[in-house]
Amino acid sequence: MPATVVVGGQWGDEGKGRIVDLLAEEADLVVRYQGGNNAGHTVWVGDQHFAFHLIPTGILRGKLCVLGAGMVLDLEVLLDEETALADAGVPVLTNLRISENAHLILPYHKLLESAEEERLGDKAIGTTRRGIGPAYEDKMARRGLRVGDLRDPDMLAEKLSAVVEYKNLILQRVYDARPVDAINLYEALRSLWDHYADTVCDTGRLVLDALEAGKNVLFEGAHGTMLDIDWGTYPYVTSSSPTAGAVCSGIGVGPKHLGRIVGVAKAYTTRVGAGPFPTEVEEEVAKRMREPGGEFGTTTGRARRIGWFDAVVVRKTARLNDLDSLALTHLDVLGQFAEIPVCASYICDGEETREFPNDLGKLARCQPQYTSLPGWQSDISGARKFSDLPDAAQRYVRTIEELVGVPISHVLVGRRRDQSIIL
Repeated sequence: MPATVVVGGQWGDEGKGRIVDLLAEEADLVVRYQGGNNAGHTVWVGDQHFAFHLIPTGILRGKLCVLGAGMVLDLEVLLDEETALADAGVPVLTNLRISENAHLILPYHKLLESAEEERLGDKAIGTTRRGIGPAYEDKMARRGLRVGDLRDPDMLAEKLSAVVEYKNLILQRVYDARPVDAINLYEALRSLWDHYADTVCDTGRLVLDALEAGKNVLFEGAHGTMLDIDWGTYPYVTSSSPTAGAVCSGIGVGPKHLGRIVGVAKAYTTRVGAGPFPTEVEEEVAKRMREPGGEFGTTTGRARRIGWFDAVVVRKTARLNDLDSLALTHLDVLGQFAEIPVCASYICDGEETREFPNDLGKLARCQPQYTSLPGWQSDISGARKFSDLPDAAQRYVRTIEELVGVPISHVLVGRRRDQSIIL
């Protein structure tokens, strides 16, 4: 049975956790293929709120959840997340599998990232300072430590001693920062290994066996396509690829196993941190959407920047991911406006374009061209069928569908599980 992939269609925070939670009801495995704990998924079950950073939201439905080789893992954060879920009555370890090839985020990664952001000052990228970038940097430099390295105490001690010596030189001589104690770190990692040892395996083989047995596998990415290291608004991006194509390398399965690819986009646009944002609105308008939309980072708590829906952006992400459908979230937040602008194209250097430029210099010269649609100015949170929506809300959804060129499969009208419309 071909797998389903859920990807972000904007700059992250689109509501992927909600869509994964909905689709996970029919899944046997829920698998994350990239990223670290710089991302967050928020799910409400009744009045109970769950914030996820590493564990797939399928854990709430008792599904087997897999952390793939393409991820970078801070095991202390994973332990905190596991403990919080257990306290809320959600068992984790029996339904968790961790790739032995996933790289580790270690204390020196976080110290280095924070020190570099401080050094950059007003030119900082705006990272979450969780150590994700430096961990991927070490992975590519072939000096990273992987989960499987924790098995052998002697080998771990040898590798850790060498890399900590190197990192401490940078921390002390470049940034005048405190060094990392290799012995304390070794002991902490061995303790974490003892806790997670039974969950660590060759997850590529595990997932492939499930696919070949005809099981329903759901892949989830973190972040959004516009934060992709290759195709996003570089350098204001993450350090991995959130696109559907990264499933294969991040998990270890061939592309023939990928079936349906579902993109997720908000009915407007948000992003966190620095970087270009063509449809960003004035703060006075943003405030009207921020509270009802819960537009604060799940991981950082930072207020998100807000803009109108940008079809140029989502067309690009639809192309990069070869989307089969689009899930539209947060439609209810727009119910307060009499008119709602939608960006259909840009004017750049005197010419209209429907393509999102790769060159940030060119992008800075682009001006969004809006189509103004009538608002519905009513509460739609009780709608459960598309026909329940006011005519203006239906028109808004169909306009986005037409501008992006991808059919809309889900419309979310609130934060709860049941506030969902399946088309």
